[in-house]
Amino acid sequence: MPKVIYYVATSLDSYIATPDGGVEWLSAFESAGEDYGYAAFYASVDAVLLGSRTYRQCLTFGEWPYPGKACWVFSRQQIEIDQPKVTLTAQSPLEMIAELRARGLRRAWLVGGGELAASFRAHGLITEYIVSIIPVILGAGVPLFASPGPKENLKLADSKSYPNGVTQLRYVRITDADTNV
Repeated sequence: MPKVIYYVATSLDSYIATPDGGVEWLSAFESAGEDYGYAAFYASVDAVLLGSRTYRQCLTFGEWPYPGKACWVFSRQQIEIDQPKVTLTAQSPLEMIAELRARGLRRAWLVGGGELAASFRAHGLITEYIVSIIPVILGAGVPLFASPGPKENLKLADSKSYPNGVTQLRYVRITDADTNV
């Protein structure tokens, strides 16, 4: 089965964007010398999965942030897609996994947002979480997950702290077959 990795930055109070979807609060933590493992992670994925609001936000960045990757934008509404290798889809998360498998794609980055992540999580389809906790409290915004979901047992696979206060945690999902809970 293809792996789905939710690689995301969140504020300390678990918001991935401001109430209007903005991510400008992250810019204070961007520097030329540190990418928090992004380049290696991006090279490791075959596909990118985005919600429609995240897609629209990405269009405001100027340059398309996901070049060279097959991308799917999830929406029940018709929206204009003008980026190469980007497909609009209304598929369910389970149907998307079947399509990824049929195309031979092994690792997909679930970019977000919170609603899309919650729908994949509700089906138990997120196999790995890479969460960068940014030392900011936003007070309100787009939550890490849009709605509560089922309990998941996770195992900390890696952690890294950066001098600027960012902490990155990598968790893998533990299945019932795993005995190391």
